[in-house]
Formats: sequence, structure tokens, C-alpha cells
Amino acid sequence: MAASKNIGILTGGGDVPGLNSVIKSVVYGASEIGREVIGIRKGWQGLTNMNPADNAAADSMYHRRLTRENTRTIDRTGGTILHTSRTNPGRVSSSKLPKHLSAEQLKKLPFDGKNYNFSSIVVDNLERLGIGCLIAIGGDDTLGFATVLSGTGFPVIGVPKTMDNDVHGTEYCIGFSTAITRAKEAITRQRTTLGSHERIGIFRIFGRDAGFTALYTAYVTAARCLIPEYPFDLGQLTDLLMEDKRNNPSNYSLVVVSEGALWKEGQLGEVGDADAYGHRKKADIGHALAEELQRRTGEETMASDLTYDLRSGEPDAIDKIVAITFANIALDLIRDGVTGRMVGIQNGCYAATSLPDSTSGSRRVDVSALYNTDRYRPKYTHKLGAPLLFGHV
Repeated sequence: MAASKNIGILTGGGDVPGLNSVIKSVVYGASEIGREVIGIRKGWQGLTNMNPADNAAADSMYHRRLTRENTRTIDRTGGTILHTSRTNPGRVSSSKLPKHLSAEQLKKLPFDGKNYNFSSIVVDNLERLGIGCLIAIGGDDTLGFATVLSGTGFPVIGVPKTMDNDVHGTEYCIGFSTAITRAKEAITRQRTTLGSHERIGIFRIFGRDAGFTALYTAYVTAARCLIPEYPFDLGQLTDLLMEDKRNNPSNYSLVVVSEGALWKEGQLGEVGDADAYGHRKKADIGHALAEELQRRTGEETMASDLTYDLRSGEPDAIDKIVAITFANIALDLIRDGVTGRMVGIQNGCYAATSLPDSTSGSRRVDVSALYNTDRYRPKYTHKLGAPLLFGHV
């Protein structure tokens, strides 16, 4: 570990419930082992855009000293008090450069003709702040750069969070349980409208590259689901939903759809500009599928977008338990001089595993073990010996 005992902490990517619980637990735990905590604001953007002239201040636009007093109640709400961004220090666009950087400084940075690599800037800013180890909380993109940073020799601990639950090396990511809980509640409420109008309901849910959120929402709502790992056939889906409708006394049916689900007839494609990690938004499969099902069946359809509501508000009990425990394991590792690791869950137990490879992409659903490809449903059988929650890595 670097000479300084200060611990840095940041949150990157989309917010999820439970982030503040990690932050508070790190601050409280660090005080017990004689360490101070510096919060980095706006994720990796804080460490790329930080002006060295401001680093001496206790608080600035991009960093904040965290104490027991200013974190005492933060775990009662969702979001992140440190704020967040989708900044990738390895690919900073020439159109988004910090204003304080001189032409001479830019010349020293690797440049591919479009993007600059700010890895050295990140390390310099961490050292100026007197941070000896950084706790990075994020999904596969945020943790991917944490792996790059660790590769430079800077001490890093990763904490996985994402409602998609798709980070390699862990069965569980903070935010996932709350997302499933919220989705179940929303679908349960909206069943009354589906039944009143005898409609087919299409519930679009997070899951760009992995179908865990849709799969487990379907598991607890007894719904059909469509996931990115298995392209679905429109004809087969239509038959299943009409079968459900006929067998339902209220004459409705529903399907939960990952935003990245693929139809065999052709992918919908992507829209908008790519973010700092090269991702573009998926076209809205919910409305497209609703229109196609209505055209094929003549039945009324209802498309409901269950996305951002799932990441808002306070965490449920499981996410709070996991967040608190992940934070304390991270501190145990730092105290013992162990870095370059990610806290996670493997085989149903807490573990310290490798930081995810920045090129590995997303962890994906094991279709053969978890998904019924004939019925477009989760598999409910053969669970003996499986972990209590969410299966094996």
C-alpha cells in the first residue's frame, strides 16, 4: 500500500440504492483503524478534471473529506452523495478536456487522434490528495478502469454495483435486489390495469447485455421473459402470450423484456451517440414489441418502461446488508495490505476476487441452467445444492 493512510472512495456509472450505505460504512470503519476518507465527486471525472490548484482545500468541486458527522444519516436515502458520471479516464474526448490543462501537459498524454488517456493524471491527482488506496464502486465499466489503475501499481479495491448484476467474478452486485423488488411491486400494481382492459403487457427492464434483472423479475412474478442471451421468435412468443391470455380468468398476459433482448427476425439496433465506454442506447424494444404484438394478434397491448424507477430511492434490506458487508470487507483488505482485489460473492459466500478484466464485457445468464427456451420462462427446477440467492458465478 502507498505510504499515505488516506482512503479515497468514488462511485461511477449509474446510481443504485445502497451506494450511500457503502460510503458511510467505509467512513465509520476507517475511523476505527485510524484512517481518514476522501470522497471523490462525480466518479472518474473527479480524478480527470480536478485542478491541482484546488487539491489543498479540504473540500472542492471534485473532492470532499468525509467524516462520521457528515455521513451519519446518508444511508437512509438512495443515490450517492458523491454524485457520479460515466467518465472513462482511458478515453477522454478532445471535446471534453479540463480547461486548466495546458497544451504542454496535453502533449505528454497518449492520444489516438480522438481521445486522450488520462491514466497518469488520475494517479497524479490521487497522490496530490494524499490517497494511499482507492475504493472504486461501480459496474463493469467503472471497475474496468479500476483494473487499469491497479495495473499502474496504484492500490485499488473494487466494490461491484449494478442493477444488471453482470460484473464478472461475483454472483451479486449492489442494487440488484432492490431492482427486482421494485419491478415486482410495479408489475403487481399494473396487473389491475392489464386485467381491466384485457391487454397484453410488455414490461421493459434494464439489461443491455445480460438478462439477470428480467429473469429474476419473471421468477417472482410468474411471467414470461426475454433476455439478450437467447434470441426470441416472435411467432413463438405470440402463441405463448395468447395461450396465457386464454387461460387467465382476467384475460390478460404479460412478458418482461430486457432492454437488450434480441428477436430472431433481427436486432432493433442502437440510437444516439456512444458514451465514454463506447456504448450507445438500445432502441426501445418495449414499444416496438407492443406494436408488433398488437399487429399480429389484434389485441390491445400496454408497454411499460420499468427502468429508472428501479434505481431510485432507498435500498431494500438485502442491498443494505450486502453494501455494509462489502464495505467492511474492503476495509479488512486495506488494513491487511491487500489491494488489487474486488469484493464479491461466490458460491453464496462473501469473497475477495480479481478485479474484472476491462476487456471481458458483461457476465451473462447461463441459459442452459437458468432459462427455459421453449416457454420463455426462468427454470424453477433442479435447485438443490444451489446458493440461496442468484445462482453460481
